[in-house]
Amino acid sequence: MAAGPTTAEKSGASKSKGSSERSSGTGTRNPRFRVPAPRLLLVALGVVALVVGGVWALYGSSWFRVERVKTSGTRVLTASEVETAAAVPLGAPLATVDTDAIEARLGAAFPRIESIDVVRSWPHGIGLKVTERQPVLLIEKGGKFIEVDRTGMRFATVDTAPRGVPRLVLDSAASPSLRRFGADRLLREAVRVRGELPAEIAREARVVRVTSYDSVTLELTRGRTVFWGSAEHGPVKARVLTALMKAAPKAGHFDVSAPTAPASSGS
Repeated sequence: MAAGPTTAEKSGASKSKGSSERSSGTGTRNPRFRVPAPRLLLVALGVVALVVGGVWALYGSSWFRVERVKTSGTRVLTASEVETAAAVPLGAPLATVDTDAIEARLGAAFPRIESIDVVRSWPHGIGLKVTERQPVLLIEKGGKFIEVDRTGMRFATVDTAPRGVPRLVLDSAASPSLRRFGADRLLREAVRVRGELPAEIAREARVVRVTSYDSVTLELTRGRTVFWGSAEHGPVKARVLTALMKAAPKAGHFDVSAPTAPASSGS
């Protein structure tokens, strides 16, 4: 009589069959082939619509286009000439305006401009924030005046001298300093001295005379003079000069070339 399957064999067969049914049943879910839920599709479509709409609003619509240009910060220049040189493309999408190109055009057109900040003023404007160079010295030539800024740059020639700006006189033609350092270096030294003067003394300066690298003389109002020497130790010389002028208010000449041993004379 043939022996039937053992209990263990029946159990194994049953498990094998159940496993086979589960693996081949119609309810099997493969995570690699899941169908997106309708809600997820709606969210994705919404994001795409927002992106497309935003791009169209910025570049294709009339909502964000350049309609006006506003200039601020001008002192000598006029807003009209700045805006003409800037050549901002009116009617263009605000997002496409090349602000770097505008800055480059203005810098090339006006050496007087020290810096220019071009900003988008949404939804329809462009702002031009101008900072002009300020003269600290003047070089008189041919009846006109060349303006020199705090960096030593000659940036403009004007017919009338601006008030409160001293003239620079370079009397260094026969000085070895001119051959050694050059006129531009001596000019920068004069600018350096002018920049380190105390405000109350700077207002009274009329001439900065440079004879050599280590011989700078200031000519003030009321015929007073200050022998500054070189541009070295400027802040110390400025403090010493202030104290010296307070101690000898009627003096006509002050010497701070050696700030540890200042002197005053005349009345």
